[in-house]
Amino acid sequence: MAFQFEGPFPGAAFGARVRWADAADAAALVAAAEAAPAVLPGMLARAGGVLLLPGMDAMADDPGLLVRLSHVFGAEVEDYRQTLVAQNLVHPTQPEIFVVSNTPPFGRQPPAKPEPALTPDGGFPVQYPQRRGWHTDQSYRRPPPDISLFLAVLPVRRDQGQTLFADGAAAYDALPPALQAQVDALEGLHVGSSAGRRREHVAAGKPPRPLAAHERPQRQPVARQHPVTGRRALYLCEYGQMDWLEGPLVGMEPGPDGAGAALLDRLMAHLTQPRFVYVHEWSKGDLVIWDNRCTVHAATWFDAEREPRVMWRTTVSGNPGPRYADERPSWIPA
Repeated sequence: MAFQFEGPFPGAAFGARVRWADAADAAALVAAAEAAPAVLPGMLARAGGVLLLPGMDAMADDPGLLVRLSHVFGAEVEDYRQTLVAQNLVHPTQPEIFVVSNTPPFGRQPPAKPEPALTPDGGFPVQYPQRRGWHTDQSYRRPPPDISLFLAVLPVRRDQGQTLFADGAAAYDALPPALQAQVDALEGLHVGSSAGRRREHVAAGKPPRPLAAHERPQRQPVARQHPVTGRRALYLCEYGQMDWLEGPLVGMEPGPDGAGAALLDRLMAHLTQPRFVYVHEWSKGDLVIWDNRCTVHAATWFDAEREPRVMWRTTVSGNPGPRYADERPSWIPA
């Protein structure tokens, strides 16, 4: 089976759609990917970190196909029974699948609408700080994960519930040289959103809770070098996954109003400019694969009272780069 690379995405400067001979045969695609395991990961690197495989509806009936394809992208596919994830969010028969859904028993609600809801010219907002929630998956871990695969089992209508992606490598390349040199020497301080160190909590004076050793903030490079492409990419999040008590940037004035916050805000606004962003409108059976080492993404609002939504995610690790060589997982209690 020949995979065809079609990129970049319409209206974007990165990403690619993958086509193949029998678009309706997910099992045949997975078998072909396993037979030539370098092809799809190579396309992901060539695409700048985001691939779309449409027509994967059959995976909803055979979730093992999603797990098999995930193994093509890395040595380790996370078993969510062995993490601190609430077990009601784990697929009942395939523990490598994290279920993102507003339906029972999952109950995950969408983010709020931006405020204001539209840009001044009436457009769909993507840029921080009007658009909030930009992050890269599990950046509060060392080593952080490599790849995420996200399957639309039951998406909502196409003008809601989009996922936004920003190209961290292109954004890094576009920084002024002096700012590039500054971020090359910086580390961000990342922490889980349940730690009580979110920006709004610290700003409001809410006391953070004590953290166990496996919950402690983790340092990550602000400019992260990709272990496959060699390119540097901006690697940071905003409100929810940065430590706004001791960070967000190591060695700079901490807190939500400090110099570190001002620089992070500047970098996030730069990274999420429309020229670096792709907006994905979901169709049933879409499988989007993204590289957390060089992209950030954000979820958007949908009408959860009227629209059921079911999405499946797997997380792939195994090649975080030499910076993380031989580290034990920080998030697993000793």
